[in-house]
Amino acid sequence: MSRTHSAQDASAEALLEQYSQHLMNVFGPPQAVLARGEGAVVWDADGNRLLDLLGGIAVNALGHAHPAWVRALSEQAAALGHISNFFTSPQQIELAKKLLELTGAPEGSRVFFANSGSEANEAAFKLARRQGHEVPGPDGPRTRILALEDSFHGRTAGSLAMTAKKAYREPFEPLPTGVEFLAPTLEALEAAVDNTVSALIVEPVRGEAGVRPLPEGWLRRARQLTREHGALLIVDEVQTGVGRTGQWFASSAELSGADAPDAMTLAKGLGGGFPIGAMITFGEHASGLLGPGQHGTTFGGNPLATAVGLATLTTIEDEQILQNVRSVGQHLADGLRAIDGVAEVRAHGLLIGIDLEPIDRSASQTAALAPAVVAAARRAGFIVNAPGPLTLRLAPPLILSAEQADELLGALPSILDAAREAVLSAPGA
Repeated sequence: MSRTHSAQDASAEALLEQYSQHLMNVFGPPQAVLARGEGAVVWDADGNRLLDLLGGIAVNALGHAHPAWVRALSEQAAALGHISNFFTSPQQIELAKKLLELTGAPEGSRVFFANSGSEANEAAFKLARRQGHEVPGPDGPRTRILALEDSFHGRTAGSLAMTAKKAYREPFEPLPTGVEFLAPTLEALEAAVDNTVSALIVEPVRGEAGVRPLPEGWLRRARQLTREHGALLIVDEVQTGVGRTGQWFASSAELSGADAPDAMTLAKGLGGGFPIGAMITFGEHASGLLGPGQHGTTFGGNPLATAVGLATLTTIEDEQILQNVRSVGQHLADGLRAIDGVAEVRAHGLLIGIDLEPIDRSASQTAALAPAVVAAARRAGFIVNAPGPLTLRLAPPLILSAEQADELLGALPSILDAAREAVLSAPGA
């Protein structure tokens, strides 16, 4: 019996044991072994149904096995898969054109395709470095790159250097230097941006920090200041882009037309489950900072990825999915706010952060609450995520229905009760 066949027939328990023996332990033990999916629902290897309210961490925009997504992937795989970037393909060109159209990019804007959000932000890091040389400050090249506290931009060297969380950074220091982290306030922004800054990179909503938005007007002021001082404004829409917040791009409410950023990074929902990332540069200056030989990729922009990306964007348009994101997101947020034990809800379409009321007995019990809710939810048939000790994150497929949202709303009170009981009855409680 082949290894593949035996794995397909094994129980979830047996597969998890095989995982521990054969895969590197960089993620911790998997929560489950998922075998198939349809829409917003997945089934594990033992046949248990789970409503997927995480969507591969905001990736599966069209859900699982959407017919248009499957068709695009299958047809392209049967025609042409990989060609390297010595060549291009119609799919690559069409997806670039579509992204420039959706962003309202001005003449001279360009697209670079990568394989992930981290790689898109790695390109943005190099773009910032080039700006420092091309538009020097009073004392030579600009060496300062600004990012926000609680930011997350990836785990490759450059993107990790722009990621604030010390637990991610410290094991790999020294990282590329020159990055400074600001509090997400207008006062900190005003104090930091001057003519020694090469770029400011920012997420419109910081998902890994618990779905936390920027103050109103912050992005507009960032655009004014960076432009005044000759720095780039780079918007990381890896998690918030491609309809996640109910509009194509979360930053478009404050940045559009003449106020467009200098660059935007995308990934996650762009491929609807197929690995792809992109950096869009706006205008002639930013688009000319990286020339031939200064950056590259072997797999980025391959025909498979770009065909699926184009199908994802087209399907979101054709099926009016942005309206679904807005309506179901609002319905879900309203219902969550009415549940005992929920302290705060921060909803941006179908990117939702839920703060839980703490357990008062001890700090360790409070810290264990959100992970306990994740475990209780999984036992009850739901996939959710805990980016913090008292915070849950929902980022379901954009095709989630109101009826499916109601499944969670109906079950969540008992899930919260079960999680509290588990925490309070744990050894040492």
